[in-house]
Amino acid sequence: MNGRVVKYAQDNIDTDVIIPGQYLKIHDYAELATHAMEGLDVSFHSKDGMYIVAGKNFGCGSSREHAPIALSESGIKAVLALSFARIFYRNSVDGAFLLPIEIDQNTYDGISDGDDIQVDMTSNTITNNTTNKTYSMKPFPDIIRDIIDAGGLFGYVPK
Repeated sequence: MNGRVVKYAQDNIDTDVIIPGQYLKIHDYAELATHAMEGLDVSFHSKDGMYIVAGKNFGCGSSREHAPIALSESGIKAVLALSFARIFYRNSVDGAFLLPIEIDQNTYDGISDGDDIQVDMTSNTITNNTTNKTYSMKPFPDIIRDIIDAGGLFGYVPK
């Protein structure tokens, strides 16, 4: 999966800025996506295949499923962060909305806003095509990988 990076160099990006509360009554996912990241970045406009890179505790705050839905529908394929709030992580995986990819500090520091990257889930690597450097990502635990491969929790059947 190749795509361009939108980097937010901060920690604790919460669900209230990912999708502000006044939009939680919107049931049309395409319309919801037009408000993604509005609480943090009013100029945010995603395209298919893009990635967000952020610091620690991405998706903290409320348990609103709207956050990964809005990001996914806006074209974000994955969020690469130093860590995630548990509920955002599981909402992302269980609903098959986007991939919450944990990265280390070296990877975080090596990716800049606007870079073109490629995520390889098979080798658990991230290649920064802009700088020609390759980094590792934290592998998904087996059960999470199985849920991702099944297209979300509803498609998952335990082995």
